[in-house]
Amino acid sequence: MKRNYVTFWMAAVLMAALLLSGCSSNGTTRADADESAKSESPGLLGRMFAKSSPVLVPEGTVLVVALDHSLASDQHRSGDGFEATVMSPISVNGKVVIPKGAPARGRVVEARESGRLSGVARLRLELSEVEVDGNWYDVHTSAITRTGGDHKKRNIGLIGGGTAAGAAIGAIAGGGKGAAIGAAAGAGAGTATAAATGKKDITIPAESSLSFKLTQPATINVKG
Repeated sequence: MKRNYVTFWMAAVLMAALLLSGCSSNGTTRADADESAKSESPGLLGRMFAKSSPVLVPEGTVLVVALDHSLASDQHRSGDGFEATVMSPISVNGKVVIPKGAPARGRVVEARESGRLSGVARLRLELSEVEVDGNWYDVHTSAITRTGGDHKKRNIGLIGGGTAAGAAIGAIAGGGKGAAIGAAAGAGAGTATAAATGKKDITIPAESSLSFKLTQPATINVKG
């Protein structure tokens, strides 16, 4: 009886030792696997907080953008903003600083609506900001100017044509005196026609490509 009791306890101790050894081995393996996985993948937080360093984009760099919406001299005013998309990536020392597709913003520096008899339409634009990795950065660029057509030649043609037609009709109706009266009436009609149809406003369509040159260096934080 005593011998059986001792044998039972020895078996129990041996089984417990085996169980403890197995648990320790499994725990070590799992810990090692977890550590290995962490070293192979930095995880979402690691990527989010990756170190970034400032890169200087030099003065004279050309930023090519496409307008996200149209701009018109008779619909926009000085100070209005516009949105665009960077069409070509900007690299410095082999590193992409401003990627293709980056959002950009600009402003209308000058907007002049066309007159009917005089006053040439004008749109003047500057780029003001670009977005990189969710952050907006100020940029200072040269202005782009678009100018409408001149009224002078067109108005001379319309008014002159009205004068000649009026003189011809007046001459038929009343001789020399009628010609003079007809010429005056024709000139008035020609002027009215020019005034009614003479506006020449400018529209820059959406997706138009515009090139802006940096007038000052721009500092952009780049990850990696």
